[in-house]
Amino acid sequence: MKNTKSFTRSYLIKQLPSATAYLNTDLELVHASDNWIEALDLTKKNVFGKNIYELLEHADEDWLDSLNDSLLGYHRKGLTSFVNNDGFEKWFEWMHLPWYDEHENIIGTIMQVNDISESYGDQLEIERLQSLLQSQSEIAKVGVWEFNLITKKLRWCQMTKKIHEVSEDFEPSIETGIDFYKQGHSRNTISMLVHKAIADGTPFSEKLQIVTAKNNEKWILSAGKAISKEGKLIRLIGTFQDIDEQVKSEIKTQENQKLLNTLLDSLPMNVYVKDKESRKILVNQSECEYLGVRDKKELLGKNDFELYDKSIARISRDEDVEVMKTLTPIIGKETISVKKDGTSTTFLTSKIPLLDMDGNANGVIGLSMDITQLKEKENELRNLINVTAIQNKKLISFAHIVSHNLRSHTANFSMLLNFLVKEKDETEKKRIINMLTYASDNLMRTLEDLNEVVSINTNVNVERKSLNMNKKLRKIQQNLSALLDEHRVTIVNEIADTFSVWSVPAYLESILLNLITNAVKYRHPERELVIRFKAFNKGGFTIFSIEDNGMGIDMAKNGEKLFGMYKTFHNNEDSRGIGLYITKNQVEAMGGSIKASSELNKGTTFNVYFKNEENR
Repeated sequence: MKNTKSFTRSYLIKQLPSATAYLNTDLELVHASDNWIEALDLTKKNVFGKNIYELLEHADEDWLDSLNDSLLGYHRKGLTSFVNNDGFEKWFEWMHLPWYDEHENIIGTIMQVNDISESYGDQLEIERLQSLLQSQSEIAKVGVWEFNLITKKLRWCQMTKKIHEVSEDFEPSIETGIDFYKQGHSRNTISMLVHKAIADGTPFSEKLQIVTAKNNEKWILSAGKAISKEGKLIRLIGTFQDIDEQVKSEIKTQENQKLLNTLLDSLPMNVYVKDKESRKILVNQSECEYLGVRDKKELLGKNDFELYDKSIARISRDEDVEVMKTLTPIIGKETISVKKDGTSTTFLTSKIPLLDMDGNANGVIGLSMDITQLKEKENELRNLINVTAIQNKKLISFAHIVSHNLRSHTANFSMLLNFLVKEKDETEKKRIINMLTYASDNLMRTLEDLNEVVSINTNVNVERKSLNMNKKLRKIQQNLSALLDEHRVTIVNEIADTFSVWSVPAYLESILLNLITNAVKYRHPERELVIRFKAFNKGGFTIFSIEDNGMGIDMAKNGEKLFGMYKTFHNNEDSRGIGLYITKNQVEAMGGSIKASSELNKGTTFNVYFKNEENR
């Protein structure tokens, strides 16, 4: 009968809905419910008769040690964690009670556990999230608020109160909340946003300013949205973030950026920054004006090949790569920039590597100063110096000629007058007077020649015009018709009827007259004279060429003296040596030049270079 009772007791305990176990005084398992065995993950073991420490070897010792207290008649309960055989953590609420027999003797202990892992885990997760949210709230300075549209109560969290610099027991209202916003734009804006949220549920998020309880101005990000229930708005909830440092930093950055842009745009040079691919990422106003754009955005992202001539862009790109590769800047290099439309500009350019925090180049800073006008002035000055040197040389030569020729005439006059005073014979006196008359005529011609040279070299305002070359040639040929017919001169004109040249009219006639008469004077005595005219344009100049088959000149011997004053190279009684000198002065006065090539006994060619209109 006893065994039947024991079996019945054991069977009843096995079916208990609570996780319950009975341990003897040696803490060996006597009875246990299936729920207890399953809760402690002991289903795969032979558990009965074994010590609890052996069965739960990984359990908390303090938990198991409290079983001994129940053997002394004490009730113990608590919370513990337990890691099962699969490595999962469980949480138990436990209770240890004394186990009495029918005579009230303690024969063991009753162990009950309640698996609260799911609910307790959720609670731990909630606490963890709340702790994390609290930390993030403090770090990001984000508070929350809630306005109950039914009760008209406004609730602020502690962070929201902290941002407003009010006490923890401060009780806000919708009116006092709005009053914290700075009067003007911020207060008007938040009033409108809250009204619309209440009226039709429009959410909002806006950067505004508040004035805290301690009278400090702050930038905040105020956001809110409406919550509805059964189609009716019941409350507004939102966040309140302190973004004062961020906004002030942005404002400071914008001010610095504006100051930098103002500075860059005020510089009288082109400033730009390129990335590794030589694409522009920053430009100033001078660069925009140079490239003919109004908005800087039109240049950003473009490389040199999109903006400049291909050959120039390749040079610039190679420079960029070299600067970034070697980290060696290019300072004050004279460069030529050619835009897509062919416009050429001379720049004084510097390129500096743009370094990152690690000292690596990730772009190029460029500065270019337009020195085109300076170069033009430099060329003008160089030309002026050259002209001055030439003019000075001419002046010295002219002074020498004047001094020499006038002294010769003066000496001749003095000698003849001395002869005339001493001479008694009337016939001889008449001969001397004739000689004085001839000397006077020579002096007059010399003075006229010198006067013409002076006139040419001092007339700086000579006005050039477009003149038809053949019309001028026909006029000269007509004036020289008797001379040309007398010496049976053949003229071969290869110049087009419409061909024109820019020249001073009087100078062109003088030049043509001197060159044609010069050819006639120095014709070869053994053949008929042929004069050939040609004209063509080349390099900004109109070149007039006159070629003859006359006696020619020994250029090796007399080439440097060819255009000298009173220089003659043949025993020709008509030669005075002034025509070519005057011709050279006239051509150079118009910014041109004259060159000669000749071979003795074969002929001479003169090429006269007239500056074109666009080259003046």
